Amino acid sequence: MFFEELKELKELKGVKGCLFFCGKVWIHAESCIFALCMGMLYIVPTPVGNMEDMTLRAIRILKEVDLVLAEDTRTSGILLKHFEIKNQLLSHHKFNEHGTSAGIVNRLLAGENVALISDAGTPGISDPGFFLVREAVRAGVEVQTLPGATAFVPALVSSGLPCDRFCFEGFLPQKKGRQTKIQSLAEEERTMIFYESPYRLVKTLEQFAEAYGDDRQVSVCREISKVHEESVRGTLAEVIAHFKEREPKGEIVIVLAGKDEKEEKVEKGKKVNN
Repeated sequence: MFFEELKELKELKGVKGCLFFCGKVWIHAESCIFALCMGMLYIVPTPVGNMEDMTLRAIRILKEVDLVLAEDTRTSGILLKHFEIKNQLLSHHKFNEHGTSAGIVNRLLAGENVALISDAGTPGISDPGFFLVREAVRAGVEVQTLPGATAFVPALVSSGLPCDRFCFEGFLPQKKGRQTKIQSLAEEERTMIFYESPYRLVKTLEQFAEAYGDDRQVSVCREISKVHEESVRGTLAEVIAHFKEREPKGEIVIVLAGKDEKEEKVEKGKKVNN
């Protein structure tokens, strides 16, 4: 009831500086009206493979918002056309997000509703999204993230490795800091998740084997939610051998077991013997 009355106040003059009682506190009318006028930033996941993974809510939001931000307007244009969504697309990616975010936040503050999508999956997860969300939150804009498609969750659950505790590492640095990052995870006991290019997969697995031992359990999931989806499970040595014989293709998720108690006992034994 209180907020319905505030909506009516938007049509009235002279509310500036007025206080209204709500529950146990007095609220400045101008602040409330400003909040009611603000738009919403929606973070909308899109399919990583199968178009049937698109949710009904995601389709509705993309139809209703004033603006859709897309990592690649060409890729997203195909998606919108498939679901008969006719809306304005604006390019928003890692190369321009620092320059465009301020303008987008201003549009949100002015009352426009905006949706952010990436080429596939959930924005912000190894995709553009964090910077805009941070700026919107700082400006007091409400942000809602829809549940939906992301590559690492099905890869983790399908791996057969513990998924009660895990850490998501995304892409490793390609050059500088790569070995440092790998070594920093040597004592990690949780299941670890990485994204990787098919061209660097074998090299990455070999680096893991060198750092953690080639008997560490791993699952490599590729082409998630697509026709040729595949999970290859086994020790690092076994999976490396598999992909040396069969060239990996498609998008890759590596799910690597964390350090277990047996490894710790072996290391302690080595230290005692030395």
